[in-house]
Amino acid sequence: MNGAFHVGAVALRAQERALDILSNNIANVNTPAFKRTDVRFSAMLAARNDADVAAIGNPDDAFAAAGVMASAAPAVDEAGELQSTGRAMDLAIQGRGFIELMGPDGQTMLWRGGAMKVNADGLLAAADSGLALKAGITVPGDATGLTIDRDGTVRAATSTDADPVEIGRIGLVVADDASGLAAADGGLYRAADETRLKDAAAGEDGAGALVQGSIERSNVDLSNVMVELLMVQRSYAADAQIVQAADQLMAIANGLRR
Repeated sequence: MNGAFHVGAVALRAQERALDILSNNIANVNTPAFKRTDVRFSAMLAARNDADVAAIGNPDDAFAAAGVMASAAPAVDEAGELQSTGRAMDLAIQGRGFIELMGPDGQTMLWRGGAMKVNADGLLAAADSGLALKAGITVPGDATGLTIDRDGTVRAATSTDADPVEIGRIGLVVADDASGLAAADGGLYRAADETRLKDAAAGEDGAGALVQGSIERSNVDLSNVMVELLMVQRSYAADAQIVQAADQLMAIANGLRR
């Protein structure tokens, strides 16, 4: 096959991947605590065959450029702006930490905060996913209000006791390598097996403090994403022209007569 077809196809797939990433950022611009994903382009290398390597005579040149690949790099460490909502069940993290949630299959999911609720078992949980906090904080059935301090201490006032009583503490974890966190549905993250999670108290160890009555906005800059989207569109059109030009050359070659 003409090499231009391969080059064009690889480039088109890379731009398509970049388009999917940017579209997802735009779709979640208003999702609380959403972390944008940056597009990273890298060159792919293909091994030459034995005959080519022998002809080159240099083992260091045993690989040749075979195209470009687009990969996703979540900007987890870049915090979004905190927005005050005044709702007691909204919670934000002012720092690098994550709240651990209990996943459906026993795995640990990481959450940057947002709206909370009390689930059917009486546990404090994330409202969107319904997953309970790993801290296992049980809210009394007659609770009339919750107070969450910056250090994670949770207190509840009940109909029989107006003075808030401590019912648990929300702890945070910090990932040693943010690149080892993979985004999941609902604004959650999953840590890779090789990524270490360090337990930290809110307000200490660089984990950040908890802010009740606020949510963290997404760190997506819509203006920058739109510019990147236009650049991807232009690159896609240029790559398509490579395939079109190769097709025209093949048509000319097929039309030649001896």
